[in-house]
Amino acid sequence: MLIFRQLFDPQSSTYSYLLADGTTNAAVLTDPVFEQARRDEALIHELGLDLVATVETHVHADHVTAAWLHHRALGCDIVVSAAGGAAGADRQLAHGDRIVFGSRHLEARATPGHTHGCMTFVLDDESRAFTGDCLLIRGSGRTDFQQGDARAMYQSVRMQILTLPGDCLLYPAHDYRGLTVTSVAEERRFNPRLGGDIGEADFVGFMNNLGLPHPKLIDIAVPANLRVGRPEQEIAIPADPGWAHLNFTFAGIWEIEPRALEEVAPKVQIVDVRENSEFTGSLGHVRGAQLVPLGELQARASEIARDKPVVVVCRSGARSAQALVLLQKAGFSEVANLAGGMLRWRAEGHPVEGGRA
Repeated sequence: MLIFRQLFDPQSSTYSYLLADGTTNAAVLTDPVFEQARRDEALIHELGLDLVATVETHVHADHVTAAWLHHRALGCDIVVSAAGGAAGADRQLAHGDRIVFGSRHLEARATPGHTHGCMTFVLDDESRAFTGDCLLIRGSGRTDFQQGDARAMYQSVRMQILTLPGDCLLYPAHDYRGLTVTSVAEERRFNPRLGGDIGEADFVGFMNNLGLPHPKLIDIAVPANLRVGRPEQEIAIPADPGWAHLNFTFAGIWEIEPRALEEVAPKVQIVDVRENSEFTGSLGHVRGAQLVPLGELQARASEIARDKPVVVVCRSGARSAQALVLLQKAGFSEVANLAGGMLRWRAEGHPVEGGRA
């Protein structure tokens, strides 16, 4: 079984793709984005995957890769195209090479045109292909910088991508209209730049007259990506909160395990967002917890001190996750959700006030 997730960075409109062998849990991640490293690592941990490699379709001009961050945190290989010119990778790919993850693999196909080092990655059964910025959904990548070449792109798309089976799904590295996937058959028929009977001269003439502005981050992104995302000098990479051992979830919230909360309880505020009947009911409550029901939280946020971290608690962790978001919107920066709520707290035998045995 293949595990597959499409991930999106709204700032750069970049898609990253997580693929894993469901038998061995070995995984690869394509085109990871620097700002999304924490999110993607949370998903990898939640799914119990072993990230063996990050894979770049090309040297990007619109975002900085997270390859180095993932290598540092997870020990995975950094894999790039040999023709891209990036230094510091663990492996450099040539046309026809394979990136193996468990019993599955991606085949690397050289598809220059957008940049000289562009590659398309084709899944072993040809059911999916990841086209980077070469072929987009009903479009194509630009060819006016980084050794771009419209004639090379035309040949790349026609010879390496549109020759795949018609039902092969194509996943680009970008889309600016909210589109997520296409197919070889669709692009053969409907792509206005490269489909149907459009000839090479037609495509070259079209691409040479696009007149697009350069990407805003090109002067930052390209040099950084030529170092596979490794900072040229020490920079302040966002650190995990230091007031407790917390876990960041794919849902985008910080959670604290019951054992960790018991260790730091004297130093934090514990806010229980259940109703009064639950607070005094059979589950009891964490010692020293302050009751502020979720429906009253916005109006009563001023009752919560801002100079101490806050841990929000409910029965199962669902309402308190919502409370965490409300507190963050109210300006609280050090907030965590008790994982599993009072159900887990009680099940693991941590002390309570009130409640029944």
